[in-house]
Parts: sequence; C-alpha cells; structure tokens
Amino acid sequence: MTARHVEYAIIGAGTAGLGAYSRISRKTDSVVMIQDGPYGTTCARVGCMPSKLLITASDYAHHADTGEFFGVSASHQVSGQRVFERLRDERDNKFVARNLSYVSKIPEHHKIEGRATFVGPGHLKVAEDIDVYAEKIILAVGSRPHIPSVFDPVKERVHTSDTVFEIGDLPASIAVIGLGVIGLELGQAMHRLGVKTTLFGRSGQVGTLTNPALKQLASDIFCQQVPLYPQGKILNTWEDNGAWIEYETASGEVIKDVFEMVLVATGRVSNIDRMNMAAAGIDAASIHDAHNPDTLRYDEHPVFVAGDATDSLPVWHEAFDEGRLAAENAMQFPATVAPKRRTPLFICFTDPQMALVGLSFEELEGQDIIIGDLPFESSPRHVVWNKTEGRMHVYLEPESGKILGAEILGHHAEHLAHILALAITHNLTASQVLEMPIYHPSAEELLRDVLENAERKRIRKK
Repeated sequence: MTARHVEYAIIGAGTAGLGAYSRISRKTDSVVMIQDGPYGTTCARVGCMPSKLLITASDYAHHADTGEFFGVSASHQVSGQRVFERLRDERDNKFVARNLSYVSKIPEHHKIEGRATFVGPGHLKVAEDIDVYAEKIILAVGSRPHIPSVFDPVKERVHTSDTVFEIGDLPASIAVIGLGVIGLELGQAMHRLGVKTTLFGRSGQVGTLTNPALKQLASDIFCQQVPLYPQGKILNTWEDNGAWIEYETASGEVIKDVFEMVLVATGRVSNIDRMNMAAAGIDAASIHDAHNPDTLRYDEHPVFVAGDATDSLPVWHEAFDEGRLAAENAMQFPATVAPKRRTPLFICFTDPQMALVGLSFEELEGQDIIIGDLPFESSPRHVVWNKTEGRMHVYLEPESGKILGAEILGHHAEHLAHILALAITHNLTASQVLEMPIYHPSAEELLRDVLENAERKRIRKK
C-alpha cells in the first residue's frame, strides 16, 4: 500500500484536468493528476477530431454526388475501410499524439494511473493500492455515453461516439438514436457515405437552435435530406439477423425496421456518480445543484469540479477554461472568484451548420429585443456555392444597438459566428460592426445585411 500526501489532487487528465494542471503546476510541486484509462482527451479520441474527420470524408462523397449541378459529373466509390483507417491514422498520429506529447513532459511523480474514489474527506483510494491525501481536490472526471436499457436486447450491435470510430468498415444500415449534435453530425455523415441511415428523436428538437422559426426550419431541412423522425419513443428492440427497432411517432404511427448497427447518441452521464461523493461529505445527488456554477466549488468543501463532469457538457475551450478556473479557486481557497466567462459559442458541423453565439432567443425571450433576420438565399456568395438553405438571426438591444446574440442555420455559420463572438466580447453595436470592410462576394456579406436589417428595424422603432 502506497500513500501520497499532496496539496492538490486533480482527478482526470482530459481537457479540463490538463487546464487545471497547467495552472497549479506553475505554483507548486505538491500536485498529482490521477487518470483512469488511456491518456488523450475526449475531444481528440472520441469527440471533436474524429467526428470532423468522418464528416470531411462524407463531404467529399457528397460533392461528387451533387457535382452535376455545376456541370461536373463524377463517379466515386466509398471504401469504408479506408475511411476509418485514415480517420484513425490522423486521429492517433496527429491529434492524440499531440496530447500524449504534452502528457509525456509531465513529471512522473505528478501522475498516478487508476480509478479514484473518495473514502473520506480529502482521502482518495486509487486502484485499491494507493491512498492519496489531498488538501484540495479538482474533479475533472469527464462523462460517458448514456445507453437506455431498451437497447439491451441488441447491445452487441450498439455503438456510441466512444466506440463507433473503431469499426472496421461502414455498416450497410444504421439507426441513429438522438438528434443532438452527435446524432446529427454522425448520422448525416453516414448517410452521405452511402449507409442506409434513419434518425430517431425523442423530444422533437432537431439540433441546438432555440428560436421556434429556426428550429422548425432545421427540422424541415434535415427531414428532406435523410429519413428522420423528430419526436416519439422507442417501444422495443430485438435481435433477428439485425437490430429490430419499434418506434412510435408523436402522431401514434408505429415504425418497425431492422438495422445492421445502432448508434446511440442520447446524451452523456457525468462520472461524478462513480466517485462515492458521500464519503467526502458531499451530497451530489444532483450534479447541477451540488456545486456553485460560478466558482465550481462544492459548498464549503475544498472540492471543485470542471469540464464534462459538471453535467453541462462544455465544449473544448470552455472545458479548458473551467479547469483553469477550478485551479484558481483551489489555490485561493477558502476565498473564491467568479471571473467573467467567455462569450458563449457553440457550433454544430452539419450541413447546413448550426451556431449559437452570445445569448440565445430562449434566454432573451420576453425581453424587448430587435431581431435582424434574413435567409441565406439572399447572399450572393451562398448562391454561387448553391448553399442557400437556412436563415440568420441577430439579436440587438433596442436602445443602444449592442449585439446580444445570434442563431445561425446555414453554410459557413462557424465563420459568421466567430465574427459575432468577437463583436459581443467587445460590446460592439451593430453600427460599429458595420464600419468594418466587407468584401464582395463573401459569406460575410450576409452578416452585414442582417445587421443592416436589424439597425433599420431599431431606428424605425425609436
């Protein structure tokens, strides 16, 4: 039995954990980082990077399929084996390797491998043979996919985002369960690579947008692209030369179909539930309520949480920021700070893309706001691309014209959203942003036109 006594223990070496370590290790050598499983972040191994590699392959197939519009006919053959070989090669030898290179530079006495659980306040047991006593603890334990029990009868055919990138070849058919970011991105990619794909939703929400008009438009667009049922429930599954799924739509129609593979993308579960929080004197029955979301601290305890473990599933840059924030508050304990967060920015890499920046319509609903609103078909550059599906909404404060937020459904939404994030971060008004040069023809012309649309509405209202 080995015992370690340190000032700081960081549980998890993912994005949030590394963010915390980068801050604490500059101040003290009395720190350990405990990792359960292989090193390499969720983003690099099973999230952002492999999904974008798959999406890029599907984009090339889609361009070949749709080139006739531009007078360019092409024939192609998709090699599923090559698609996944290339994906894993790029992922492992570039993105994961970069992370492992960083981890390899961390002193060995700062690293412990094994699953950690609380056995008492400030006392962790790691892999049954190591006791760690820490004055302050940061929980960056991440999350895992949630698989509803209804899929138990076909579990041999079920994949999640944690496992789907390891398959050897594309399946002949796939059922995608869940219409959030993961389900939509991977489902659309599979469809464009030639896989018979059907997407099943639960709540009726397709993607992440909150404005009712944009939500409906997103549903209409994706339903036209691929067989998709936005709202309903899985009644039953069974195995019979494939995974059979029985699904009841919101209107009462019952759908039965068989698939070679099932991709379950119904959300992720915080690994906090594996930590035995009660032993630390913390009631973590509700992850959201148990800690302060501003300081990331559990009540009066010297225990902090960051990243996916908060159950709010932050994206990469937010997870890293949270790790550093948790570290700052751990180093200042019992004093805490609640620093200003970055401007919210979220992007779904479907086609068309979806983006949320700043305050959403849902957050602003009921307030007096000005909405700039234009379709992508009004953008000359998008007409050139033949990418005219979608709309863009920008929300302004009526008196000042300050940009509060935006929701975007359309091609190159990721770039338009970043410009708006910069503007919101610096408290710019629509008229101030309109002073910048906009080249013709460019995607940014749509942003200019939407801001002009909002400004005209604002001036008329005054």
